[in-house]
Amino acid sequence: MSEAIKNGDTITVNYTGKFEDGNVFDSSEGKEPLKFTVGSGQLIKGFDDAVIGMVAGDKKTVTLAPADAYGELQDGMIIDIPKSQIPEDMQLEIGQRLHLRDPQGQPVPAVVAEITEESVKMDANHPMAGKTLVFDLEIVETGLEADAPSCDDGGEGGHVCTGCGKH
Repeated sequence: MSEAIKNGDTITVNYTGKFEDGNVFDSSEGKEPLKFTVGSGQLIKGFDDAVIGMVAGDKKTVTLAPADAYGELQDGMIIDIPKSQIPEDMQLEIGQRLHLRDPQGQPVPAVVAEITEESVKMDANHPMAGKTLVFDLEIVETGLEADAPSCDDGGEGGHVCTGCGKH
């Protein structure tokens, strides 16, 4: 029998992520199992915490509150930008995704939430912030060697990068 999973272990897991209403937002079904190092910050905290203590072959369903997933919606992440600061030739639509810049000049993904005569309201919260998530988990393998850090999303994946140097 394999040892119980702990922080620092590299494992593979099959998973299905759903919203509370049952709609699936992500799944490893039909793909390779997800390989990650537990506690490394590659995944949301609640997912990491959920696999601790499990062993290969274990299955369970966990419900994650927003605080253990992508966080609560934060009012401070809603930004009003005066239209005078937006190029006149820029055509904006509700739901459009753009990249703003934080004070350090780093890109911050945001969605156009509202357009008025005077301003554009941008929401820079993670798209899944404020949502309770449900995961069906099945541990496939434990005791694996960690992969070299990589990141192929160009800085737009909404995850904590593990060292690719792009962001």
